[in-house]
Amino acid sequence: MSATRAHTKSASAPSADAADTEVDPDAETGGATQSTDQGTDSEDTLELRLPEELLALLDREDVDGGGRREPSRDDGTAPPYIAQPYTTPSNTALAPACGDLLGNIADWGPVTTPAGVFHLVPVQVERDLPLVSRWMNDPAVTAFWELAGPQSVTEEHLRSQLTGDGRSVPCLGVLEGTPMSYWEIYRADLDPLARHYPARPHDTGIHLLIGEVPHRGRGLGSTLLRALADLVLDKRPACARVIAEPDLRNIPSVTAFLSAGFRFSAEIDLPAKRAALMVRERSLRDLL
Repeated sequence: MSATRAHTKSASAPSADAADTEVDPDAETGGATQSTDQGTDSEDTLELRLPEELLALLDREDVDGGGRREPSRDDGTAPPYIAQPYTTPSNTALAPACGDLLGNIADWGPVTTPAGVFHLVPVQVERDLPLVSRWMNDPAVTAFWELAGPQSVTEEHLRSQLTGDGRSVPCLGVLEGTPMSYWEIYRADLDPLARHYPARPHDTGIHLLIGEVPHRGRGLGSTLLRALADLVLDKRPACARVIAEPDLRNIPSVTAFLSAGFRFSAEIDLPAKRAALMVRERSLRDLL
């Protein structure tokens, strides 16, 4: 899989994988918009009005970020990842931020998928930076995420989210105990993306890349996207739609979203790409 990137470096980044080329719905642009219809599939209307939740955030100071350094092994390798249970240390930015805007992703827990037990684990920079940076320098990923280079490039991208207000949370996707993908779960209605489509309150966006080559080309993108979209809808009752914006050129990614129960809603022009707006509605989750 690879990814596609179209936001700026502060809010969120890429998205999906289909045939295992990753796409990222990363679209950075402007502010939040709000629609009067929150949870139906009726006609979308665009209101250029900032939601009260966003206005409140503008008056609130950012929370300091941080992470816990795991002890290294005697042989110098990284410590093993624990798929379940996994809890984020309470002294990191994720505890207050996620709880406020995304429902505390660290507590969402594992889900069982056809590919095995999958767990979304919020990133800890000190532990995860080498792994995520390596993935970002994979040629198949670089074309879409545009985060290739020294670890400092990826670190800046991660910390901009972890030290923010919690509207975007970077995570590792751990499958059967092995970290194999990178995800960003974000509030699409509070993201610059909201200037480019008729956003509704609590719309939640997904960016995804499959990091390990052996996990690509096996249809895992579609399997995990469906599981993660359903997890978002289960854990965020106020969210009626899960949103993604893969690059239109990334046919495998668009196909993966379609196979995962998303529908193609529109083509949208973002600062760094022309994207396919993909939507998975709560009301249609059992039909698609």
